[in-house]
Amino acid sequence: MASTSQPLRGKRACKKIFWAVFPHACFILSLVIYAFLGALMFSHIEGNRKVNLSEEYRKFLQNLWYISRNLSDNMTENEEIFKEKIHALLNTAERDWFVNPKDIWTFFGSLFFCCTVFTTVGYGNTYPVTRIGKYLCMLYALFGIPLMFLVLTDMGDILATVLSKSYNEFRKLQSKILASKLCSGSTCNKGDELKSSTQSKVGINESLTIMEVLKSQPGVKRKPTKYRNAEIFEMLIARENEHTKPARNRSIERWSSCPELARGKTMSRVIENFDKIGKQLEKLDVPIVLMVLVIFVYISCAAAILPNWETRLDFQEAFYFCFITLTTIGFGDTQLEHPKFFLFFSLYIIIGMEIVFIAFKLGQDRLIGLYKKVISFCGEKKMPSKKVYPK
Repeated sequence: MASTSQPLRGKRACKKIFWAVFPHACFILSLVIYAFLGALMFSHIEGNRKVNLSEEYRKFLQNLWYISRNLSDNMTENEEIFKEKIHALLNTAERDWFVNPKDIWTFFGSLFFCCTVFTTVGYGNTYPVTRIGKYLCMLYALFGIPLMFLVLTDMGDILATVLSKSYNEFRKLQSKILASKLCSGSTCNKGDELKSSTQSKVGINESLTIMEVLKSQPGVKRKPTKYRNAEIFEMLIARENEHTKPARNRSIERWSSCPELARGKTMSRVIENFDKIGKQLEKLDVPIVLMVLVIFVYISCAAAILPNWETRLDFQEAFYFCFITLTTIGFGDTQLEHPKFFLFFSLYIIIGMEIVFIAFKLGQDRLIGLYKKVISFCGEKKMPSKKVYPK
């Protein structure tokens, strides 16, 4: 029986773990599938578009030809004037005139664009040009942004649980260390003796019978004899029933006799897990300084790794780029040479956005508390003192 019960327990534990992880995996998998479908869609629409030479492009070439010819005819022209003209002319140029759309809208380039859309980063380096591409981009963002926020909220519960437990364990360890330092030898010995005496008393009380325990209770002694005897009789019957009836595992009985009930119970638990999304994040209460330190360390780690494949970025530029990305500002002033490498770093982006979101949530709560204190303080100052008139 023992050998057969162990595999059953292992299967039940695996099923519990599976159904506990299922909601989180479902959200993340949905986001990944949504990103891949968007990459296929935009790479097909924007990558296969035809580049038409517009009137602006012809004017750009004419002005460039005029400036170059004027420079060759008059070599004594001031170089500063020539630089200003070239700079003003190049500002009017569009990137689509000189770049093949298929080179930009590859699968990985489109996937990177989709990630910048539903994460609301929006660098602006890659954007749809065709009319149908713009319409589909709006529709894609309309469904992708709520899905992204759902994933962030779900992962926020996990991170909030980890942070709160880690912070509580750290506080317990800190209190133990302080208690050990403050505790002197004499007081500790007295505390140990008191603890051992209480434990011995508890052990003696556990070995006593029900009658002796009831006699020692002051509440029972004060009651009339009639009611006291009735309570003793009921407690003796309950004790006999505990000894006669063997303990049974009702979950095993349900599983063996009616597996539909067990499946229904499992499904109800999974649905309850979906309903609990965001609850742990609301209960999180850690110092805001700790969250700022976590963000600094998190961004510093990425800023130290990113220059390994982005050679134009140093530590400071990479730190700035990661901060602008995780806060979803996304100026687009820093362009990546290998965006597909950073795309594989998408898990880092999602977790980092979640950490920043938690920090903003804590900062918001602290600001609300500060405003409440300020308003209550001002209200107490402005309240007129009540005058007591003589009767």
